[in-house]
Amino acid sequence: MQPLVECVPNFSEGRRPEIVEAILDAIRQAAPVHILDSSSDADHNRSVVTFVGAPEAVEQAAFAAIQKAAGLIDLNRHEGEHPRIGATDVVPFVPLRGVTMADCIAIAQRVGARVGETLNIPVYLYEAAATRPDRENLETIRKGSYEGLREAIQTDPDRAPDFGPAMLGPAGATVIGARPFLIAYNVYLNTGDVEIAKKIAREVRHSGGGMRYLKALGLLVDGRAQVSMNFTNFEKTPLHRVVELIRREAARYGVLVTDSELIGLIPQKALVESAQWYLQLDDLAPEQIIENRLDQLQAAELDTTDALRPEAFLNAVAGGEPTPGGGAVAALAGALSAALAAMVARTTVGKPRYAGVEAQMQDIIGAADRVRGALADAIAEDVAAFDAVMDAYKLKKDDPQRGARIQAALIGAVDVPLRVARLARESLSFAHVVAAQGNKNAATDAAVAAHMGLAAVEGAALNVLVNLQGMIDAARAGQVRQEILEIQTEARDLHRQIVAVAEARAGLG
Repeated sequence: MQPLVECVPNFSEGRRPEIVEAILDAIRQAAPVHILDSSSDADHNRSVVTFVGAPEAVEQAAFAAIQKAAGLIDLNRHEGEHPRIGATDVVPFVPLRGVTMADCIAIAQRVGARVGETLNIPVYLYEAAATRPDRENLETIRKGSYEGLREAIQTDPDRAPDFGPAMLGPAGATVIGARPFLIAYNVYLNTGDVEIAKKIAREVRHSGGGMRYLKALGLLVDGRAQVSMNFTNFEKTPLHRVVELIRREAARYGVLVTDSELIGLIPQKALVESAQWYLQLDDLAPEQIIENRLDQLQAAELDTTDALRPEAFLNAVAGGEPTPGGGAVAALAGALSAALAAMVARTTVGKPRYAGVEAQMQDIIGAADRVRGALADAIAEDVAAFDAVMDAYKLKKDDPQRGARIQAALIGAVDVPLRVARLARESLSFAHVVAAQGNKNAATDAAVAAHMGLAAVEGAALNVLVNLQGMIDAARAGQVRQEILEIQTEARDLHRQIVAVAEARAGLG
């Protein structure tokens, strides 16, 4: 299972689809991530995008989106129902799989620092990434909206940003953080009286004495009163309970709930829990849902023999198409290196003879599994990066976007193998430790890990260097070239040391 992070940036633009599409293009071109959803609301004048990917890819794509939005959205000319302080108003990172909240906090901090330093946009950290308790709540940071913050940020020390200047430009400020999965859900009433929606929102939200883990606003959308909500923990405050409370509050004012809408994505569990409640299926078991049962059957049918067969990837490499090619194979070699290092560490843990290195081996296992997941993701990322280069070169030569598209694609074609080389070098450091201190009976496995790690670095370096030839940015190309050559030198030295130690411990030296 590969590590996955979700990012759900909110942009202060919901009326010009060409601007939203430009931001989506920036996300696509920045890194190999998957855009799962994009939703725009003209009354809110706001768009919400959901994309997922490996942690490093999501981090790059998030920065690219913020940068693009800053150049296209002017908060001085922006009007909408939804409160906001920035062109990119809020950017949460959500741990989905194989990633901890601490990992997402670190991503938020890195992106926040980069946005503040390179884009000169004030950044506030919120939720789990908040630097102080009063900034955990987004509403507190967004108090006064863009217009109120414009003066307060310069005069009130409590409104000073975590990163960037204490001054707002046309892109405003951006709130970046880490949080659990959030459900954005709106309920409409059969009235145009927005004051009723505001009163109901005040009653149901936590800050008004209502439901825990619920944020709510009353808005006017398409002439109808709307209760706009964010569920920050749907398991403790489920959707059906809140909807029923809204119905009761609405009845006090002689109005009804007419319909509702979902913004972005929702976990299946949230819908199942609501269905259970409304249908009174108290004893519903997960395996009674046919999709769940089919997933179980499919998993059971994948036996060990099938799992160990690499034919699909090998056939794809040998198939005659440009991808997957050398870059993908280098990433696979790196993943195998990390997997072997983790294997040697696991064969060491729990053995009295190696009790003195138990803690170190446990650290290696966690780190090697992380690197293995990132390198496995890089197989597909390398394919996507190469395909993007080919697509850019296929554009007509008189296309005004061709040059920029080629350069953007080349950056991706350099960044992916550079990341592979960095990760493979990290895997070599794990192999070095387990070769010297791990289970002696697995010393030759550590040596194989070294061979795979060096192959990954050498293969990735070739891809980096060949793609640097087409880059116009000479300063960046020079910096990357120096780094990849240093990685190669370090990897070759590590490889020699690991093999020598492993062979000696195995009695082969």
